[in-house]
Amino acid sequence: MRTCWRALTAPMIVLLGLLLTGTSGCVYYQKGPPTVHFEEFSAKPPKGDTVTVCHAYGCKEQTPFTFSPEDVQEMGLLMAGVKRDDSPAEERRAIAYAIGWMERRVAPSVGTATDRPGMQYAGSGIKSQQDCVDEATNTTSYLLVLQRHGLIKHHSVERPFAKDSLRKWTHWAALIKEKPSGSLFAIDSSASRNGENPTVQHAASFYVPDGPGDNIPPEKGPSIADANDGTLNASFSYSNGAP
Repeated sequence: MRTCWRALTAPMIVLLGLLLTGTSGCVYYQKGPPTVHFEEFSAKPPKGDTVTVCHAYGCKEQTPFTFSPEDVQEMGLLMAGVKRDDSPAEERRAIAYAIGWMERRVAPSVGTATDRPGMQYAGSGIKSQQDCVDEATNTTSYLLVLQRHGLIKHHSVERPFAKDSLRKWTHWAALIKEKPSGSLFAIDSSASRNGENPTVQHAASFYVPDGPGDNIPPEKGPSIADANDGTLNASFSYSNGAP
């Protein structure tokens, strides 16, 4: 997992606690709806099917994009084709494919098709590049669009969260909550190239594990084989053994 340079401004008492606890990490689960995150980074939340795509690191650049009714239909068909049953785990698998598709869909208009994996220090300010703040913000926007159209029913879209430790920089990810278990899952698009399926992982084990027992493997996979013909990549790796 690669890191993101953009750190959350934390109270001094939290930073002092981090120093005193050595290698343990800090988790920033923040209260409030997803819109609070957009306010924090001066970004615009989705309005209808129009999203404002963050890029150039830390939402320095913001470009609007509107998903058409045909786009929404394609998302629904894609998710229905990926899922093999009506379970939360399969919905997460379908969400991963949908997020990858949505990234590819907006890329030509936004100019992010060549976004590289992870974070390169020289990438700050470059319009084609995105860091974890951009990715977490955009993924949350895409999730809200999917939720608006009833394509997500086993999860709720939460406010993005961040983790860090003395050894790792602060890293942001989108967050969903499984119903009715309440389990939290991080969705992280920043570790892969533009349009590849994001990592989906239990929030407790994401990036900096909350504890020594939090080692649940991520639910991740490569991009769809061909964005144009909709062919699914059979090598999709999933933690419950699904292809």
